[in-house]
Amino acid sequence: MRTALTIAGSDPGGGAGIQADLKTFGAFGVYGASAITAITVQSTKGVEAVAPLSADLVTAQIEAVAADLAIHATKIGMLGTAAIVEAVAAVIAELDLPLVVVDPVLVSSSGERLLDADGVQTLCLELFPRARVVTPNIPEAEALSGLRIASNDDAREAARRIHAMGPAAVVITGGHAQWDDRRSEAVSEGSGPRVVDLLFDGREFHEFCVARVDSRQTHGTGCTLAAAVAAGLALGQELPDAVARAQQYVAGAIAHAPGIGHGRGPLDHFWGGILNR
Repeated sequence: MRTALTIAGSDPGGGAGIQADLKTFGAFGVYGASAITAITVQSTKGVEAVAPLSADLVTAQIEAVAADLAIHATKIGMLGTAAIVEAVAAVIAELDLPLVVVDPVLVSSSGERLLDADGVQTLCLELFPRARVVTPNIPEAEALSGLRIASNDDAREAARRIHAMGPAAVVITGGHAQWDDRRSEAVSEGSGPRVVDLLFDGREFHEFCVARVDSRQTHGTGCTLAAAVAAGLALGQELPDAVARAQQYVAGAIAHAPGIGHGRGPLDHFWGGILNR
């Protein structure tokens, strides 16, 4: 059985973070292992508190799992502090963990900062060069690239800038797009609202298009997409195929969301059953 490791924070509501990653791995028929970086107090209504673990404890979790299980892909989410970022980058290099998917979690959807300025700098300098792919949403891509993204052309330039930081590829997810995404070359003329996710592999751009789901049930979409990409890579898919399948999976998970919670509710991670059977 293929195995993926997630290194991320814990969401007690189960919609994002470690919990969402493990559900996503399971939905793809991939065995999920985890290393927790931080305990959060949060719900669908927002993040109330964050308590990062020590960097040594995060490293020890990763080493224990990797010494026991064959890891086929690695997904990284919320890291919390520069010390944890540095420790994770070091242990990835030491253990040669494969196919690293980095979801650069900087700020929660409720506005809580989840990685300080030193942590962002360390992320870019030490972790991005070890990544197979980095998967920022548009606000994260703006923060990382220093570029205001107001068009598809802006998104392409931001992807180039982030790629220059060292990852093998960049996916800028389009769920936060405020412009008319129907102008994208991935979308036919006259179609309805779409989400366009942009992949840059250092040579070519690839655009992946899916119908936009009109829903507030979007808690954990970034975590889920990155975990789905990691699951696809663990299963041996090429990156464009993994991204395309992840996009379709997330759209379906939003469309089938259970409608629970009093804020932005979680997705249905098992809407399609076990996808690799």
